[in-house]
Amino acid sequence: MESINKLKCLIVEDEPIAADILKEYVAQVPFLELIAVCRDALFALDILQQQEVEVLFLDIHLPKLKGLDFLRSLERKPQTILTTAYSEYALEAFDENVIDYLLKPIGFSRFLKAVNKLQKAHPTKFGSPSMNSVPKAFHFFVVNKKKVKVFFDDILYLESLKDYTKIISTKEELLIRGAIGSVEEILPSNHFLRVHRSFVVNRQQVSAFTATQVEVGSHRLPIGRTYRSEVSRELDQL
Repeated sequence: MESINKLKCLIVEDEPIAADILKEYVAQVPFLELIAVCRDALFALDILQQQEVEVLFLDIHLPKLKGLDFLRSLERKPQTILTTAYSEYALEAFDENVIDYLLKPIGFSRFLKAVNKLQKAHPTKFGSPSMNSVPKAFHFFVVNKKKVKVFFDDILYLESLKDYTKIISTKEELLIRGAIGSVEEILPSNHFLRVHRSFVVNRQQVSAFTATQVEVGSHRLPIGRTYRSEVSRELDQL
Protein backbone atom coordinates (compact mmCIF):
# COMPACT_ATOMS: atom_id res chain seq x y z
CA MET A 1 0.00 0.00 0.00
CA GLU A 2 1.28 3.47 -0.91
CA SER A 3 2.32 5.48 2.14
CA ILE A 4 0.60 8.78 2.89
CA ASN A 5 2.62 11.94 3.26
CA LYS A 6 1.74 13.53 6.57
CA LEU A 7 2.03 17.05 7.88
CA LYS A 8 3.28 17.32 11.45
CA CYS A 9 0.83 19.38 13.53
CA LEU A 10 0.92 21.25 16.81
CA ILE A 11 -2.23 22.38 18.65
CA VAL A 12 -1.88 25.43 20.89
CA GLU A 13 -5.13 25.71 22.86
CA ASP A 14 -5.73 26.40 26.56
CA GLU A 15 -9.38 25.23 26.63
CA PRO A 16 -9.42 21.44 27.24
CA ILE A 17 -12.72 20.84 25.41
CA ALA A 18 -11.62 22.82 22.35
CA ALA A 19 -8.26 21.01 22.38
CA ASP A 20 -9.98 17.61 22.52
CA ILE A 21 -12.21 18.51 19.57
CA LEU A 22 -9.20 19.54 17.48
CA LYS A 23 -7.36 16.36 18.46
CA GLU A 24 -10.30 14.26 17.30
CA TYR A 25 -10.54 16.19 14.02
CA VAL A 26 -6.81 15.86 13.31
CA ALA A 27 -7.01 12.11 13.97
CA GLN A 28 -9.65 11.78 11.25
CA VAL A 29 -7.52 13.38 8.52
CA PRO A 30 -5.08 10.90 6.91
CA PHE A 31 -2.47 13.49 5.95
CA LEU A 32 -2.17 15.09 9.41
CA GLU A 33 0.00 13.81 12.28
CA LEU A 34 -0.36 15.35 15.74
CA ILE A 35 2.94 16.03 17.51
CA ALA A 36 1.68 17.64 20.72
CA VAL A 37 -0.98 19.79 22.38
CA CYS A 38 0.21 22.88 24.27
CA ARG A 39 -1.75 24.98 26.73
CA ASP A 40 0.31 28.14 26.16
CA ALA A 41 2.62 29.75 23.62
CA LEU A 42 5.80 29.34 25.68
CA PHE A 43 5.35 25.58 25.82
CA ALA A 44 4.66 25.63 22.07
CA LEU A 45 7.88 27.57 21.45
CA ASP A 46 9.84 24.87 23.24
CA ILE A 47 8.27 22.21 20.99
CA LEU A 48 9.03 24.24 17.85
CA GLN A 49 12.67 24.53 18.84
CA GLN A 50 13.00 20.78 19.38
CA GLN A 51 11.30 19.33 16.30
CA GLU A 52 9.84 20.09 12.92
CA VAL A 53 6.27 21.36 12.90
CA GLU A 54 4.58 22.07 9.58
CA VAL A 55 1.07 23.03 10.74
CA LEU A 56 0.08 25.15 13.73
CA PHE A 57 -3.50 25.21 15.06
CA LEU A 58 -3.29 28.34 17.16
CA ASP A 59 -5.82 29.89 19.54
CA ILE A 60 -5.69 33.69 19.68
CA HIS A 61 -6.57 34.13 23.36
CA LEU A 62 -3.84 32.33 25.28
CA PRO A 63 -2.38 32.90 28.75
CA LYS A 64 1.03 34.60 29.13
CA LEU A 65 1.47 35.41 25.41
CA LYS A 66 -1.38 35.99 22.96
CA GLY A 67 -1.56 33.86 19.82
CA LEU A 68 -0.94 36.59 17.27
CA ASP A 69 1.97 38.02 19.27
CA PHE A 70 3.44 34.53 19.47
CA LEU A 71 3.05 34.09 15.71
CA ARG A 72 4.79 37.39 15.00
CA SER A 73 7.71 36.37 17.22
CA LEU A 74 8.52 33.30 15.13
CA GLU A 75 11.33 33.58 12.58
CA ARG A 76 10.18 30.45 10.78
CA LYS A 77 6.40 30.23 10.83
CA PRO A 78 4.59 26.92 10.23
CA GLN A 79 1.47 27.02 8.09
CA THR A 80 -1.01 28.40 10.61
CA ILE A 81 -4.75 27.94 11.09
CA LEU A 82 -6.12 30.24 13.77
CA THR A 83 -8.92 29.11 16.09
CA THR A 84 -10.90 31.63 18.09
CA ALA A 85 -14.33 32.56 19.40
CA TYR A 86 -13.83 36.17 18.23
CA SER A 87 -14.30 37.38 14.66
CA GLU A 88 -12.81 40.85 15.12
CA TYR A 89 -9.22 39.63 14.70
CA ALA A 90 -9.71 38.25 11.19
CA LEU A 91 -8.20 41.15 9.25
CA GLU A 92 -5.22 41.37 11.57
CA ALA A 93 -4.76 37.60 11.37
CA PHE A 94 -4.65 37.43 7.59
CA ASP A 95 -1.93 40.10 7.61
CA GLU A 96 0.18 37.30 9.10
CA ASN A 97 -0.51 35.08 6.04
CA VAL A 98 -2.45 32.45 7.96
CA ILE A 99 -4.01 29.59 6.01
CA ASP A 100 -7.46 30.02 7.55
CA TYR A 101 -9.39 31.54 10.46
CA LEU A 102 -11.81 29.20 12.23
CA LEU A 103 -14.52 30.51 14.53
CA LYS A 104 -15.55 28.38 17.50
CA PRO A 105 -17.52 26.19 17.79
CA ILE A 106 -15.72 24.58 14.86
CA GLY A 107 -17.65 22.02 12.83
CA PHE A 108 -15.81 19.14 11.18
CA SER A 109 -16.83 20.14 7.63
CA ARG A 110 -15.41 23.63 8.18
CA PHE A 111 -12.24 22.12 9.64
CA LEU A 112 -11.84 19.91 6.55
CA LYS A 113 -12.22 22.92 4.27
CA ALA A 114 -9.37 24.62 6.11
CA VAL A 115 -6.96 21.69 6.20
CA ASN A 116 -7.50 20.86 2.53
CA LYS A 117 -5.87 24.23 1.81
CA LEU A 118 -2.71 22.83 3.40
CA GLN A 119 -2.22 20.41 0.51
CA LYS A 120 -2.17 23.33 -1.91
CA ALA A 121 0.40 25.04 0.32
CA HIS A 122 2.69 21.97 0.09
CA PRO A 123 2.74 21.11 -3.64
CA THR A 124 6.13 19.38 -3.46
CA LYS A 125 4.87 17.04 -0.74
CA PHE A 126 1.46 16.22 -2.13
CA GLY A 127 1.75 16.95 -5.84
CA SER A 128 -1.16 18.42 -7.74
CA PRO A 129 -4.16 19.11 -5.44
CA SER A 130 -6.45 17.59 -8.04
CA MET A 131 -4.72 14.24 -7.55
CA ASN A 132 -5.63 14.07 -3.88
CA SER A 133 -9.03 13.01 -2.64
CA VAL A 134 -10.81 14.64 0.27
CA PRO A 135 -10.24 12.63 3.46
CA LYS A 136 -13.04 10.20 4.21
CA ALA A 137 -14.61 11.66 7.33
CA PHE A 138 -15.97 9.51 10.15
CA HIS A 139 -17.11 9.61 13.76
CA PHE A 140 -16.98 7.09 16.61
CA PHE A 141 -20.53 6.57 17.89
CA VAL A 142 -21.12 4.83 21.22
CA VAL A 143 -23.15 1.65 20.75
CA ASN A 144 -23.65 -0.63 23.77
CA LYS A 145 -20.64 0.89 25.56
CA LYS A 146 -18.47 0.32 22.49
CA LYS A 147 -17.23 3.04 20.11
CA VAL A 148 -18.05 2.16 16.52
CA LYS A 149 -16.46 3.96 13.58
CA VAL A 150 -19.04 5.16 11.05
CA PHE A 151 -17.97 6.85 7.81
CA PHE A 152 -20.30 9.72 6.95
CA ASP A 153 -20.38 8.76 3.27
CA ASP A 154 -21.78 5.32 4.19
CA ILE A 155 -24.78 6.70 6.11
CA LEU A 156 -28.08 6.46 4.24
CA TYR A 157 -30.27 8.20 6.80
CA LEU A 158 -31.04 8.78 10.47
CA GLU A 159 -34.33 7.87 12.12
CA SER A 160 -35.58 9.35 15.38
CA LEU A 161 -36.77 6.89 18.02
CA LYS A 162 -37.60 9.21 20.95
CA ASP A 163 -34.45 9.31 23.10
CA TYR A 164 -32.51 7.20 20.60
CA THR A 165 -31.43 7.57 17.00
CA LYS A 166 -31.11 4.77 14.48
CA ILE A 167 -28.28 5.13 11.96
CA ILE A 168 -28.92 3.21 8.75
CA SER A 169 -25.81 2.86 6.62
CA THR A 170 -24.83 0.84 3.57
CA LYS A 171 -23.17 -1.67 5.94
CA GLU A 172 -25.23 -1.86 9.12
CA GLU A 173 -27.90 -0.41 11.40
CA LEU A 174 -26.87 1.11 14.72
CA LEU A 175 -28.99 2.29 17.62
CA ILE A 176 -27.38 5.03 19.66
CA ARG A 177 -28.55 7.00 22.68
CA GLY A 178 -29.39 10.62 21.91
CA ALA A 179 -31.99 12.68 20.09
CA ILE A 180 -31.72 12.95 16.33
CA GLY A 181 -30.87 16.65 16.59
CA SER A 182 -27.74 15.96 18.62
CA VAL A 183 -26.56 13.37 16.10
CA GLU A 184 -27.35 15.70 13.20
CA GLU A 185 -25.02 18.32 14.70
CA ILE A 186 -22.10 15.91 14.40
CA LEU A 187 -22.65 15.37 10.67
CA PRO A 188 -21.37 17.77 7.97
CA SER A 189 -24.35 20.01 7.19
CA ASN A 190 -23.51 20.22 3.48
CA HIS A 191 -23.97 16.42 3.14
CA PHE A 192 -27.08 15.79 5.25
CA LEU A 193 -30.60 17.18 5.04
CA ARG A 194 -33.56 17.06 7.44
CA VAL A 195 -36.60 15.93 5.44
CA HIS A 196 -38.95 15.15 8.31
CA ARG A 197 -39.16 15.62 12.05
CA SER A 198 -38.01 12.00 12.35
CA PHE A 199 -35.64 11.64 9.38
CA VAL A 200 -32.32 13.09 8.20
CA VAL A 201 -30.96 11.83 4.87
CA ASN A 202 -27.56 11.78 3.21
CA ARG A 203 -28.30 13.89 0.17
CA GLN A 204 -25.61 12.08 -1.85
CA GLN A 205 -27.51 8.81 -1.30
CA VAL A 206 -30.83 10.17 -2.60
CA SER A 207 -31.82 8.35 -5.78
CA ALA A 208 -35.23 9.96 -6.38
CA PHE A 209 -37.81 12.20 -4.72
CA THR A 210 -41.32 13.57 -5.10
CA ALA A 211 -43.16 16.30 -3.25
CA THR A 212 -44.04 13.87 -0.44
CA GLN A 213 -41.29 11.28 -0.24
CA VAL A 214 -37.60 10.68 -0.86
CA GLU A 215 -35.91 7.46 -1.96
CA VAL A 216 -32.61 6.53 -0.29
CA GLY A 217 -31.28 3.20 -1.47
CA SER A 218 -34.22 0.79 -1.18
CA HIS A 219 -35.92 2.94 1.48
CA ARG A 220 -38.78 5.37 0.91
CA LEU A 221 -39.05 8.08 3.55
CA PRO A 222 -41.76 10.71 4.02
CA ILE A 223 -41.06 14.40 3.55
CA GLY A 224 -42.69 16.46 6.28
CA ARG A 225 -45.12 19.18 5.20
CA THR A 226 -43.03 21.97 6.76
CA TYR A 227 -39.84 20.66 5.09
CA ARG A 228 -41.14 20.26 1.53
CA SER A 229 -40.08 23.56 0.01
CA GLU A 230 -36.58 23.42 1.50
CA VAL A 231 -36.07 19.77 0.56
CA SER A 232 -37.16 20.42 -3.02
CA ARG A 233 -34.87 23.43 -3.29
CA GLU A 234 -31.86 21.62 -1.82
CA LEU A 235 -32.25 18.41 -3.83
CA ASP A 236 -32.84 20.30 -7.09
CA GLN A 237 -29.31 21.69 -6.67
CA LEU A 238 -27.66 18.25 -6.63
